[in-house]
Amino acid sequence: MTKGNINVSVENIFPLIKKFLYSDHEIFLRELISNATDATLKLKHLTSIGESKSEYGEPKIEVKIDKDGKKLHIIDQGIGMTAEEVEKYINQIAFSGAEEFLDKYKDAGKDAGIIGHFGLGFYSSFMVADKVEIITKSHTDAPAAHWTCDGSPEFTLEETDKKDRGTEIILHISEGEEAFLEESRIRELLVKYNKFMPIPIKFGTKTETLPKPEGAKEDDPAPTQEVDDIINNPNPAWTKQPTDLEEDDYKNFYRELYPMQFEEPLFNIHLNVDYPFHLTGILYFPKMTNDLNIQKDRIQLYQNQVFVTDNVEGIVPEFLTMLRGVIDSPDIPLNVSRSYLQADSNVKKISSYITRKVADKLKSIFNNNREDFEKKWDDIKIVIEYGMLSEEKFFEKADAFALYPTVDGKFYTFEELTNAIKAKQTDKDDKMVILYASNKDEQHAYIQAAKDKDYEVLLLDSPIVSHLMQKLETSKENISFARVDADHIDNLIKKDDTTISKLSEDEKTKLDELLKEVVPSEKFMVQLEAMDSNASPFIITQPEFMRRMKEMQQTGGGMFGMGNMPEMYNLVVNTNHELVGQILNTKTRKKQERLINQSLDLARLSQGLLKGEELTNFIKRSYDMIK
Repeated sequence: MTKGNINVSVENIFPLIKKFLYSDHEIFLRELISNATDATLKLKHLTSIGESKSEYGEPKIEVKIDKDGKKLHIIDQGIGMTAEEVEKYINQIAFSGAEEFLDKYKDAGKDAGIIGHFGLGFYSSFMVADKVEIITKSHTDAPAAHWTCDGSPEFTLEETDKKDRGTEIILHISEGEEAFLEESRIRELLVKYNKFMPIPIKFGTKTETLPKPEGAKEDDPAPTQEVDDIINNPNPAWTKQPTDLEEDDYKNFYRELYPMQFEEPLFNIHLNVDYPFHLTGILYFPKMTNDLNIQKDRIQLYQNQVFVTDNVEGIVPEFLTMLRGVIDSPDIPLNVSRSYLQADSNVKKISSYITRKVADKLKSIFNNNREDFEKKWDDIKIVIEYGMLSEEKFFEKADAFALYPTVDGKFYTFEELTNAIKAKQTDKDDKMVILYASNKDEQHAYIQAAKDKDYEVLLLDSPIVSHLMQKLETSKENISFARVDADHIDNLIKKDDTTISKLSEDEKTKLDELLKEVVPSEKFMVQLEAMDSNASPFIITQPEFMRRMKEMQQTGGGMFGMGNMPEMYNLVVNTNHELVGQILNTKTRKKQERLINQSLDLARLSQGLLKGEELTNFIKRSYDMIK
């Protein structure tokens, strides 16, 4: 029997591991299962290149709980270790066996998915155990070894009589960590971290119902048998080639990832790249809401099928964190506990690749089935618009598939839109004006007025549309956006308007003075306009710039430094409307004020600006006028 001290370069390494190295105790199980998987994949690789005479067979990893003995067992049928290897790999902390293995066999094919990179994973055991045993037998058939350590630098290593190849780790669970002896807790962790490990993981047994034998009666019970309860899927969809998968395979995998999600994904994007980094995965577009926050953190990050985190910020571009799915890459640099992303050039490359891949997929879907793409636009637009705002390369590519729907249900690309409106929607400076509505019901009267003049009106109603319009105006030449109820459209509407005012200059001066005395100047700027007599007598518009800045302030957290901008509106009075002439010719001042206030409140009501006491007074005044 050998006795000795573990070779560590840091004094009191065990308290350090226990308290600081890993942020969460539960990941000890992830690390031990990863080591067991490593050992099994190493054996597979060595047998495939003729370096091991051992029979690979159909190995699995088994996790067992001994609640009475307060022990947790992790057993593999992998490569195993000799006593010398235990001395080398276990007693020299931070010496990564996986890295040495890869270096030795780097010219013998791919790395076969070896997980280990840190060499410290095994010692995470001491976060939950006050004593750890290793019983291991090498594939070389050397004598089995038994290593024991009680959480101090002292260990024992002796020969043992283990017959089967592989390694068994026995954790003697510490006081206060008894939760890790509960079946439900261990199952939860195995599913969380190891659901897609490449080696089958057995956790107990389950009863399986068999077909009834021929000739059995209808009320005869079906036969059953006990089978291994394998809790993982060793061959998840993202590890396969896209050519080997059907649409149903992608949908089934989505249900496997999100069993409580009942809506089908809209479409998927299969990631598969070998150079300049390794990355595989499947991303899904779910149906979206306009809430930018509730959708996040649904993409799972894996390293060689080991779950790491669902916080993929930095790896996945910000606008794609609202998607769902899996990304798996051995090249993502994590710290020693696999908890935090480290700054690395590969990360930026991965993020750029994912952006490009998503843009290419969207363009392909648009080109192949535009009608279906248009049907899904409302469910995906928030991601695309967010991407156009936040990623310049995505913005450039999105020109080919980003859609601009109209209030009538037509869909344009930006090029198609400008071709459709360039001849009829320009202002006095020959700048193309793109009219849009943000709410079809609230802005119905304004939409109708624009449509009566044969103008095209878009329906842009996402919460970030103000930011997007600002970017489009600075990126595209000679265009501007104006909401249908904005003051900016006056120039557009009046350009070819030859309507002559029915009022004389003296009458207009008199009307202007009357309106400015009655209408509160701190809220409204009065403008007299000669319009069609069928147009509304009083129309409220808002300066496009001011309204958009307020919207951008609300969605951008005040990033524009505008402070609390005051509400300011234009009151456009149609001098050709019969009611306006009646107001001017009414004999009593009291009746003039009542007609002006009533007309103003009706215009405010159409804009949703009449609330509280003012709405109550309007209703009361309306009843009085009816009487």
